[in-house]
Amino acid sequence: MILFPAIDLKDGQCVRLKLGDMDQATVFNDNPGAQARAFEDQGFEWLHVVDLNGAFAGESVNGAAVDAILGATKNPVQLGGGIRTLEHIETWLDKGISRVILGTVAVRDPDLVKEACRKFPGKVAVGIDAKGGHVAVEGWAETSELTAVDLARQFEDAGVAAIIYTDIDRDGVLKGLNIPSTLDLARAVSIPVIASGGLASIDDIHRLLEPDCAILEGAISGRALYDGRLDPKEAMELILAARSKAS
Repeated sequence: MILFPAIDLKDGQCVRLKLGDMDQATVFNDNPGAQARAFEDQGFEWLHVVDLNGAFAGESVNGAAVDAILGATKNPVQLGGGIRTLEHIETWLDKGISRVILGTVAVRDPDLVKEACRKFPGKVAVGIDAKGGHVAVEGWAETSELTAVDLARQFEDAGVAAIIYTDIDRDGVLKGLNIPSTLDLARAVSIPVIASGGLASIDDIHRLLEPDCAILEGAISGRALYDGRLDPKEAMELILAARSKAS
């Protein structure tokens, strides 16, 4: 299992939202590059970065902050938020992003996602953000008629590297991951699934390391890491011990 620390960018700062509400943003660091370095120093192996302003604008807004992150860490970075065209994708991959996350465009233009997967194999993930079981788009401002499973199945044979599944009703409120819904999605498709939204404590890490969660690629943690509810050292020791035991 991979634990992805999250850096959510709003107005150039590292923030966490509550329930996806841009008006309920808590600033945790005004130096995204320093935050990226800190996560690397804590032993994390990947970074999950979201341009929140970009998700609403439909184009990159926090590009300078993402560049600072890329310059500050050797860890691979997955980036989402406002990436809506092949040109956007190519630009970020050329800059050193390891994989892009396509969310709104996966609902609006699934053919573009499939084309991107063909053009950039292994470099394209799909972000599925669900509210009440239905997929939300445009920075979570709109809810579609699609269910998460319906959307995921559209990309079953497209070559999508991973699906990041976020339960919006849990995001930023530290209620714990929605493991049942995440596992339902992971069992419905062969694409690797990453759990997101609500990871609250070391108890969630223990839950993710239980046998039924072995089908998940990993999970994303945000607020719990920033406010100290999840100790990075303890979490990574558990994960690495589980890996060692499995091998």
